[in-house]
Amino acid sequence: MSSNGAPSGNVALLIDADNASAAHFDPVLTVLAELGTVNIRRAYGNWSKPALKTWANLSITQAIEPQQQFDLTKGKNATDMKMTIDAMDLLFSGRVQGFGLMSSDSDFTPLVTRIRQDGIPVYGFGTANTPEGFRRACTRFIDVAALGGRETAPAEASQELTAGAAEAPAPLKLDDELIKLLVDAYDSAKRDERGFALLGTVGQLAGNRSSFDSRNYGFKRLSDLMEAVPNFVTEKREGGQVYVKRVR
Repeated sequence: MSSNGAPSGNVALLIDADNASAAHFDPVLTVLAELGTVNIRRAYGNWSKPALKTWANLSITQAIEPQQQFDLTKGKNATDMKMTIDAMDLLFSGRVQGFGLMSSDSDFTPLVTRIRQDGIPVYGFGTANTPEGFRRACTRFIDVAALGGRETAPAEASQELTAGAAEAPAPLKLDDELIKLLVDAYDSAKRDERGFALLGTVGQLAGNRSSFDSRNYGFKRLSDLMEAVPNFVTEKREGGQVYVKRVR
């Protein structure tokens, strides 16, 4: 943390440009500000492909390092290997306190698991079609459709469809699994004499059990989500801290 309380970690954002939309780059940076400053920005792909033109243009204005990987063998993805090698190099350098991965590819699940074993948080950013294993491996996984962003260029959208990563926002719903997760987190939290628990503690406990993030349900803040869940009531107290109580 910096002197003003803001996160001050050095964050690396690694982008699977073949399977991620440049339209979501700015919102992703905003989310990663929770971990610190994104000083390392690298995008991986075959830059000779017209579909990556949007990423190429963005790399100039947003200080993104393009990492060229030719398609050496059909059906084999050298991009994934290069991203994984670079991520491990950064991990072992000891200079990075947080990672962001823009990809919907489950092949990165072992990489995420290994990074987290060193106590380093990993935020994943992908589409609604991202496999559950990759989602749960991340410290936080966020559906990019919930973040918004600039309109995707036609060529890039076409490329994503070809890659099987088309963005079709899933309907936002407060399902039974979410309710159980929040209830279990509340039950595990320390509560005062009136039955209220600190919202931040409940959110942390929920995050420890899964890649839970309120943005995946259409809410920018956890407090907004809790207010929408009929099982809970919230209460803001002096100093701006929010507390939550289970009512059903």
